[in-house]
Amino acid sequence: MRTRPVVTAIVAVAVAVGVAACSPNEEPSDMPHDMSTMSTPHHMPSASAPATGEHNAADTMFAQMMLPHHEQALVMSDIILGKSDIPQQVTDIAKQIKDAQDPEIAQLKEWLTTWGEPVSVPMDHEMDGMLSEAELQQLREAQGNAAAKLFLEQMIEHHEGAVDMAEDEIEDGKNADSIAMARSIVESQQKEIDTMKEMLKGL
Repeated sequence: MRTRPVVTAIVAVAVAVGVAACSPNEEPSDMPHDMSTMSTPHHMPSASAPATGEHNAADTMFAQMMLPHHEQALVMSDIILGKSDIPQQVTDIAKQIKDAQDPEIAQLKEWLTTWGEPVSVPMDHEMDGMLSEAELQQLREAQGNAAAKLFLEQMIEHHEGAVDMAEDEIEDGKNADSIAMARSIVESQQKEIDTMKEMLKGL
């Protein structure tokens, strides 16, 4: 599994709150764009639906780690959506990522609450693909095509980390709903990875 420097949930959530406050969204323009290569929305239980059936430690860890991981993806998307000089296709996929992961965040929180498990990830666990504060600052400061390219490069790595964690859940998890979400993440985020790699070629 690919690893990144250890980033605790406390740091991840702090980054999410801090950046969200200073990075207002800017709606993408209405300029037509071919979205045929974009991935389809995740197929998973609706947000806030309890995860039925038993769960094990792998299910808990998956939810605890994927939660701040998704929250950082929203932070990254908000940063790029707050810029006015980004290619339309890049703002489109940033919006797509937000639309897919925001309801999953609500779902993960609901499951952990239902299971009686802490929402925060244990301090001694790594989350693959998480960006450091310095890397997020680079994205905040970049402009135009340079910002678009950096966003795509960072989000590809971020998605690859999520896919790794989801594959662990598929292999080791017990709860059927949690495993279904993991399968959805693997499928949809791999499609987005492929799409973003193609976008990079044109920048």
